[in-house]
Amino acid sequence: MKIGVISDTHVTGGSFSARKLANRIINQVGEDAERLVQLVRPHFHDVDLIIHAGDFVCQQVVTALSEFGPVEGVAGNMDPPEITSLFPPKTVVHAGDFKIGLVHGWGSPYGLEFKVRREFVGLDCIVFGHSHFPFEGRVDGTLMFNPGSPTDRRFAPTHSIGILHLEDGRIRPELIPLP
Repeated sequence: MKIGVISDTHVTGGSFSARKLANRIINQVGEDAERLVQLVRPHFHDVDLIIHAGDFVCQQVVTALSEFGPVEGVAGNMDPPEITSLFPPKTVVHAGDFKIGLVHGWGSPYGLEFKVRREFVGLDCIVFGHSHFPFEGRVDGTLMFNPGSPTDRRFAPTHSIGILHLEDGRIRPELIPLP
């Protein structure tokens, strides 16, 4: 099984801005979502599932990513009601024989992997976002994976997404730098 992992897409606009600026914003958001699809297509074209770790920022991202397969996600701190009504703040995704925790994250990016680790017990992997900084490592024996952001790298060296390869009884994470 192959899972596309993405977070912090921050495609701006959303319904609250669309009401104010009408078609101009709606068209811009649609264009931004389409650019996101073009950016991730080479890597997500053959995935079985998309996991989004929050901060979609608008519904169009959900629609755009669903082109590649089912979308599981959590709401992030920047998500409007149209997203928080679709996705919980925290969830567990069952993928094959694996249990993957999913949470956005909060507060300072420093030590974020330790904070989100405490949110779950008995999982194979925890996917998180919020920091925009890619991370792959283990905390208390649990695989921790943050794909970074494909659109807003902040202090990260590059924009990025990720893949979780579920094969041979293990999860192999892959961070993918983007242009």
